[in-house]
Amino acid sequence: MDAPPADPAAPAEGAPARQGPQLLALALGFVMATLDVTIMNVAGAELRDGLGLSLSGLTWVVDGYVLAFASLLLLAGSLAARLGARRVYLVGLGLFTAASLLCAAAPGAWALVVGRLLQGAGAALFMPSSLTLLLASFPDERRRTRVLGLWSAIVSTAAGLGPALGGLLVGGLGWRSIFLINIPVGVVGLLLARRVIAPVAGRPGPLGAAGHALGLLALGALSYGLIEGPEKGWEAVEVLTAFAVALAAGAAFVLRERTAAVRVLPGALFADPRFSAANAIGFLFNLGAYGGMFMLGLFLQNARGADPIEAGLQLLPTQLVFLVGNILYARWGHRVSHRAALVGSLLYAAVGPLALALTVSPETPYWVLAVLLSLFNTGLGIASPAMTGALMTAAGRAHADIASATLNANRQVGSLVGIAVMGAVIAGAGGWYAGATASFALTATAYLAAALLAWWGLRARTTGSGAEGARPVADAG
Repeated sequence: MDAPPADPAAPAEGAPARQGPQLLALALGFVMATLDVTIMNVAGAELRDGLGLSLSGLTWVVDGYVLAFASLLLLAGSLAARLGARRVYLVGLGLFTAASLLCAAAPGAWALVVGRLLQGAGAALFMPSSLTLLLASFPDERRRTRVLGLWSAIVSTAAGLGPALGGLLVGGLGWRSIFLINIPVGVVGLLLARRVIAPVAGRPGPLGAAGHALGLLALGALSYGLIEGPEKGWEAVEVLTAFAVALAAGAAFVLRERTAAVRVLPGALFADPRFSAANAIGFLFNLGAYGGMFMLGLFLQNARGADPIEAGLQLLPTQLVFLVGNILYARWGHRVSHRAALVGSLLYAAVGPLALALTVSPETPYWVLAVLLSLFNTGLGIASPAMTGALMTAAGRAHADIASATLNANRQVGSLVGIAVMGAVIAGAGGWYAGATASFALTATAYLAAALLAWWGLRARTTGSGAEGARPVADAG
């Protein structure tokens, strides 16, 4: 009898057993990308003065990264599936590191914009691949749950410390230092990944270039419209054109996916409702979390009188508490299902913004804001790795690359939509406290909707049609 075919996504025989270095190697890319985004939030004024940037130029320095990252995620996921996740991870990490050097040495505005676009392309390559490599490196479900929590904790710490670290770097060493810090981190990440991460075999085959072109156009145009809308106005010709292009390209993408022999998104993924549910949860999670953070930063400065550094420090406890949730998930997440962890943590996370929506006023002291958000943001720290775990379980090893890319794309669009919607809510509310009330209510609604999706959409699949005695179907991989 012939031997069964090897799982192409399984780690190579003889994979290293040093799991601490493996975890660190796979987290360093995310740490760099996270630090880069959060540090940029406090570097705007220094960049503008140092390079003589216009407001439009500064916008492209900040958002060019986001545009390239969001647009290329689906293509990057398919490349990882075909060429091998470790190879694509190393290429992405190398490109991000080299682009950081280009940004640090940029003589002018457009060189910096090009560097930021290349950073976004590098991040798009290594982010989906890192989750695939994590799945292959830690095949045991219980151990992977612990690793997901610890991995999220490392990234959450970087995100929480980013604004404070950015302020120190920009204030002490100038704006170029925020890019130079990526160089040693990237080099260590490259060397460590080459040494301790086992290769994962790719599955050669046609790429489906037409589908990827449509997906890139749809994501790129949507991201452009969401980025430029608050700046140029939602009725500006270029913004409306971008949304029209996104809609047309998205419709063409869906039509092609229904009929093409080579699909960008395998049909097997959407046959499992857990995959769709996890992606919708990711969209709502980022809409609430990043839209809420955007609103809160503006609120602390404009309504409460904080300067940028004070606002960053006041935000710090509300963000670092994610780490607590990550660690709780790492310790006890294996004892409950992804569904139970998500429903419980998202319901819990909704309590904080809901309480503030009902009570926030000029008389509300800072410590009340900080305690409520810090206490209940712990739920988000549990929800983030649980959401990733739910997606990876639904996708299995065979589709981990493209599934991870899809989740990242949905989360990125969720962040852009959240920021755009919160900006519109604040602008139309007639005052900062009215705007904050509406924004807190919107954040709580996003979390509650995500919890409902988790309860409804992450139910175990069963054989049969719901008859008594039906049993769960094993996950692929």
